Amino acid sequence: MSAQLIYDNAPLGAIIRYCDGAPRPAERHRRKLHAWERHNNTGRLIKRQAVIVLRVFKSIPVVERPAAGSILVLDRPGDVGELVHVAQDRQASDEWLSRHGYPNAVLHASADEIAAMGTGEGRAA
Repeated sequence: MSAQLIYDNAPLGAIIRYCDGAPRPAERHRRKLHAWERHNNTGRLIKRQAVIVLRVFKSIPVVERPAAGSILVLDRPGDVGELVHVAQDRQASDEWLSRHGYPNAVLHASADEIAAMGTGEGRAA
């Protein structure tokens, strides 16, 4: 999957694995292993912005999407908001916010939940 496809299709909060196709070095080669881990790892999509990609990785699949019904907590409204937490439900997101204090936080339903509401699937109110 290309970086553009991730930008277009991966939901906010998705866990994305990236790799360069190189084989993992032996544990005894600490420096090589550390460098390999920088280029072969996973990360959570926390923000959507246009980014210049300098490195081309062989593979960038989406490993995990936020579960249906989960709530995405962003630190501020608008396109500049950055994902700070993925909660299981609305109650869990409210509890998390009360402990961590983001005064301008915005809550969003996960992308899968929004898609399910548009097709008539999902939970009944």
